[in-house]
Amino acid sequence: MSKSLKLVVAALLACAVSAPAFGQGKPESKSGPRYNIGRPPTADEIRGWDIDVRPDGQGLPEGKGTVAQGEKLFMDNCAACHGEFGEGNGRWPVLAGGKSSLTSDNPVKTVGSYWPYASTVFDYVRHAMPYGNTQSFSVDEYYALVAYVLYLNDIISDQNFELNSKNLASIKMPNEQGFVMDDRASVEKSFWQKEPCMKDCSGPVKITNRAVALDVTPDDSKSGKSRGVE
Repeated sequence: MSKSLKLVVAALLACAVSAPAFGQGKPESKSGPRYNIGRPPTADEIRGWDIDVRPDGQGLPEGKGTVAQGEKLFMDNCAACHGEFGEGNGRWPVLAGGKSSLTSDNPVKTVGSYWPYASTVFDYVRHAMPYGNTQSFSVDEYYALVAYVLYLNDIISDQNFELNSKNLASIKMPNEQGFVMDDRASVEKSFWQKEPCMKDCSGPVKITNRAVALDVTPDDSKSGKSRGVE
């Protein structure tokens, strides 16, 4: 064996002896492997993400804003997409109107006709708006914007009304009763089976009705064309 080859073999043996076997390094934490990337978040960073609001108002930040203040903010930052009166421009979402339309063939789901809680409006607007520049407003400005959106839907009737962290949760939305708690875990429990039937099950499948008879895709009387249910 040449001298150079002996040196290579000696170096490889040294590495094999000094390096721990794969998976034999630092013990993994109970939560999984640690890759030593990044750092723990600071308290301020956690507070920056922890801004969700519950229906009972828990999580609302201290602040206030009036309908009149919100109108100017809306015109300057929101009307280009949502329209001056919340009617929506082009394919952008409609924010106002649609009252009593949810049971029709073409329901119009807006803040006023569909959303269940005023806190949901505040939570969403603060998280997602203005589009492309989220969370760029102050807390007071978000209260003012939400106040104006509620005003557009006749939920607030006074332009001088001040929305704040104390009264927002007390505002009742028209469709609050249209939402129910998810009770499938208890109501549908009788249908669950640990071992579903896969062979020799009771009775053949029987068609009891058809979509045409149920009229789930009504015809548009004006155009004569069939349309899907929205």
